[in-house]
Amino acid sequence: MTPTAEQTTEKLIEVTPKAISKIRDAFAKQGVSGGLRLGVLGGGCSGLSYQFKFDTKPRATDHVFDYGDVHVWVDPKSMLFLKGMILDYKESLMQSGFEFINPNASKSCGCGTSFSS
Repeated sequence: MTPTAEQTTEKLIEVTPKAISKIRDAFAKQGVSGGLRLGVLGGGCSGLSYQFKFDTKPRATDHVFDYGDVHVWVDPKSMLFLKGMILDYKESLMQSGFEFINPNASKSCGCGTSFSS
């Protein structure tokens, strides 16, 4: 981690134990190290879409969240839309995947990957 990255102890974003386990599994499967970058991009059927990707290191202005050996990085602009969000992992007979529970979203699309605030 770069010394200028903001280390956030208060969990402005919650990642559930099940999601942490799945993130850890994905890192191992892909053979990558670093952290998970969460963000928001313009686009998607509701106006904004979630960004969810592996990254090697945090940027100097990122909010840094540590969940044991799993690191989550969020840029300041995205934090405006993600503050208070819960990242969970759901499994059912019909589908499984990460779920974004975002109190800032006034409306979401059916697939759950885009929203408007």
